[in-house]
Amino acid sequence: MRRRPKSRAVSLTAAALAAAVFLVPIASQSADAEQTQRGDVRSWLNGELRPLHLPRDHPAPIAIHLEGGLRAVNGSPLPRVARLEFGLPPLGVLSTRGLPVCPARRIRNLKSREALAACGGALVGRGRLSSIVDLPNQPPFPVAARLLAFNSRIGKRRAVLLHAGTENPPTSSLLPMLLSRGSGRLGTALVGQVSAALGPWPRLRRYSITLFRRYRYRGKLRSYLSGSCPVPPALNGASFSFARASYTFAEGGQISISIPRTCHVR
Repeated sequence: MRRRPKSRAVSLTAAALAAAVFLVPIASQSADAEQTQRGDVRSWLNGELRPLHLPRDHPAPIAIHLEGGLRAVNGSPLPRVARLEFGLPPLGVLSTRGLPVCPARRIRNLKSREALAACGGALVGRGRLSSIVDLPNQPPFPVAARLLAFNSRIGKRRAVLLHAGTENPPTSSLLPMLLSRGSGRLGTALVGQVSAALGPWPRLRRYSITLFRRYRYRGKLRSYLSGSCPVPPALNGASFSFARASYTFAEGGQISISIPRTCHVR
């Protein structure tokens, strides 16, 4: 949408509270993370729904935290990820009504602080990213980036725009993640063409991101993500498919990993 909603202003107090929720450390593979291996590549994924105690019959605000990554085994180099897809839980509802939209042109080539100043009203998540940059005729070197997630649109489709900013070297990249209907037992999918956005050199190692946002629209407090625990009256909780990460490699092949979680009725 090109027109900005009339109620676009965001309260500084709400923004500060959201920032406190978003602050997460760079992921390291935890002992209880799910793992899978295909060929010489091992994938791991962990995460949680906050809170896990939810209403039975109506949605309540939630945050989704994910951390995961890829690891090469047997001394092999990390493959280059060409396509990345995250599947989100079916009990979650993603709403962008009245939420400001950040077009890619507004934050392209900006540092993290500058991107926040330009599109802070559209912020829906924060995290960290670690990658290996493998340039021709040079030894690979690690890069750590700060992740900012903004509500965006690509053409007529809703999207999450990931802004990755690094201090050394000082640079930034954008990865648009299109929102689509999830497959299988998952409700919503975020799909990004990594190679087209970031070029052929970075190799994904680890990431950690939390999606959460409360905002006001037409006098009502709304949530970017909401969820419930829709179990029969005789039950107080149930297991569900929480998230899936799928990586398609530029050299061919794919690896996917899913994790379950349990919700409880409050």
